[in-house]
Amino acid sequence: MARFIARRLALAVGTLFVLSFLMYGLLEFALDPLVDLRENPAPNRQELIDNRIRLLNLDVPWYQRYFLWLGNFLTGDFGIAWRTMQPVATLVRGAIATSVQLVFAATIISILLGVTIGLVSALRQYTSFDYAITFVSFLLYSLPIFWVAVLLKQFLAIGANDYLQSPTVNWPLVVILSIVSGLFWAGALGGKRAKRIQVFVGAFVVTLAVFAGALLTGWVNNPTIGIVGIGVLSVALALGVSALFAGMNNKRALYAALTTAVLGTVLWWPLQWLFFYVEMNWLWIIGLLALSLALAALIGWLFGGPDRQISIRGAMITALFTSVLIFVDRVLQTWVPYNNAPQIRGRPLATIGASTPGLNADFWMAQLDRATHIMLPTLALVLISFATYVRYQRGAMLEVLNQDYIRTARAKGLSERVVIVRHALRNALMPLASIVPVDFITLIGGAVITETIFGWAGMGRLFITSMDGQEVDPVMFYIILTGGLAMIANLVADFLYAVIDPRIRVNA
Repeated sequence: MARFIARRLALAVGTLFVLSFLMYGLLEFALDPLVDLRENPAPNRQELIDNRIRLLNLDVPWYQRYFLWLGNFLTGDFGIAWRTMQPVATLVRGAIATSVQLVFAATIISILLGVTIGLVSALRQYTSFDYAITFVSFLLYSLPIFWVAVLLKQFLAIGANDYLQSPTVNWPLVVILSIVSGLFWAGALGGKRAKRIQVFVGAFVVTLAVFAGALLTGWVNNPTIGIVGIGVLSVALALGVSALFAGMNNKRALYAALTTAVLGTVLWWPLQWLFFYVEMNWLWIIGLLALSLALAALIGWLFGGPDRQISIRGAMITALFTSVLIFVDRVLQTWVPYNNAPQIRGRPLATIGASTPGLNADFWMAQLDRATHIMLPTLALVLISFATYVRYQRGAMLEVLNQDYIRTARAKGLSERVVIVRHALRNALMPLASIVPVDFITLIGGAVITETIFGWAGMGRLFITSMDGQEVDPVMFYIILTGGLAMIANLVADFLYAVIDPRIRVNA
């Protein structure tokens, strides 16, 4: 293992050296830091040119400047953006944080939705549901991101903010959304015609009731989850996780998940007191989350069962979901004062920037403000990435389902749940193991168009701004960062292969 890692790291360092040398040479021909001065009509133009040449060492060959830059880079001096005279380290620190904040949620949501819907589409091959998902995924994949982003700003920000000023029930739209929900769930669950009709009616009624209740009760103007909502959703997830990963016959795993859901709901009361009297920060939140996961693991271990790991896993997934619900509920409790703040003026859905300037907010309101700003760019990235993951997961799942060992597992009498979840799904995740890390690193490198449209000062914007300003040092840092992260992503993909498929070993 150590030899493998050392070999890969040595190869990565050598590759980065060659990459940086070649890119520095190309930037010598692509950028001209004196272009603005050559067109300057000032009488002291030559003096200004001489000063900039001395500042940027332009009087020495580019390869000598490269080694000067490399020596400074290796000692932690990443250079300066000479137009503003700001250190590159300062600029990049904020840009990386912005890009990670933007793409992390988008990547997680895209993977979860893409894998789930791609799996269901493969299981419903050549049905109306499969054709519909295939059409939608190809449609989303072909849409230009700038067009999607502009539509989202128009309808989900400007239009939604106008609607929140005087919300009314648009019954035709509510009925259409309810019909779409019914068709989706009827196609996803499948079965005979009678079962599909029952599922359609049930999903239609539930969706219609949820939309009507939210609109008629004024929930959209004061959205909260509350202890009842947290309890219902947590128990529903506990049942779903148990049915999917353990089977309803595994009573101990089921009881472990349900106990975790009930305990998490009960803890909502003391947590409200803690959130009110203690000044929260992310260290507190992470600590509480770790404590809840440890408690859930203990509950799963105490219940045990035929496979204690399954009980622990189900309890921990339930605890994670319940913790997120409690966190979101507390954030939403600041909706009314946030919406009434003078900087917001009743238009909470933001279209530009990562935060609201001048907003006097505590920890919870700051998270709500960040969520309202990140929602649209995240949704834009999800719509594009989701389509890719659906296609990959569907193709991989169809290939695995035709393997001999799947037919053998079914011939042995294993339930369809065990065949799909434990045998087929794990191997179908192999292609995604090599795609997801690289995609994530690519997005950290800069979702240039998305950041530009929504006014996010991330790595993509930094790269474009530096290129326009003829600044070599920020561009070189960007190249080294993205190149190094890409190599790390490939190394992570190799280890994910070994985790998913135990037959793979790094020594091979």
